[in-house]
Amino acid sequence: MKQFSVIGGGTMGGTFVAALLANEIATPDAVAVCEVVESRRDWLHDEYGVQVTDDAAVAAKDAPVVFMAVKPQDFPAAAKPLQGLIGPEQLVVSIMAGITIDSLRDGLGHRAVVRVMPNTPAQIGEGMLVWTASEEVSAEQRSAVQRMLATMGHELYVPAERQIDMATAVSGSGPGFVYLVIESMIDGAVQIGLSRELAEELVLQTVKGSAQFAQESDSHVAALRNMVTSPGGTTAAGLRAMERHGVRTGTIEAIVEAYRRAQELGQ
Repeated sequence: MKQFSVIGGGTMGGTFVAALLANEIATPDAVAVCEVVESRRDWLHDEYGVQVTDDAAVAAKDAPVVFMAVKPQDFPAAAKPLQGLIGPEQLVVSIMAGITIDSLRDGLGHRAVVRVMPNTPAQIGEGMLVWTASEEVSAEQRSAVQRMLATMGHELYVPAERQIDMATAVSGSGPGFVYLVIESMIDGAVQIGLSRELAEELVLQTVKGSAQFAQESDSHVAALRNMVTSPGGTTAAGLRAMERHGVRTGTIEAIVEAYRRAQELGQ
């Protein structure tokens, strides 16, 4: 029996398919994906064994949960064949950046809507999933959404929808920013003579351990940075270079620009 429909099998839609299966929320035969690109449909079927179609109405029919995962700019066209076809007992869960609850309601003709901003680590159960819901979503549906998202990582309900766009800029886009820093650290390690293989091992474990230490510590991250920064030492020299080249300012601006873009997509 079909349990989940995913409209849009691109990067984020594929992430949710992978997360549903990897976290044993659903079996492949219980997931139907609508994807307009034939080669992508074939890949999704071969990779995950899920049902695939290019017809959104077929994919969404009778699915208790319908995920909207198309690109935000493609939502109007994707919603058109679904207008009025999603029953009142079904729940729409949108993982589209910027698309508001009101836009979802108007586009789909459906009132019970949840907005989620996941990120790609959800595929391994380590995601950050920030969500909110329209008032028509029942307490039972909210609990089901909370349980489902919790299997993919850390779920966080926010009452104000505007915080979803903020989360998009921080945790949704954040992995891309982190990967750029990781890539840069690896390149720097290679520059000073380490093999790329060894550099990657050192950097990935350093980033992983630092994040976990920060999570488990009661100290502010600035205090943790000070702990490893001895006067006149190697860390101080490296941090001075990072500040000189605008790493802090660039990172702040990356989040601000991502937030602005999320708002633009909603318009």
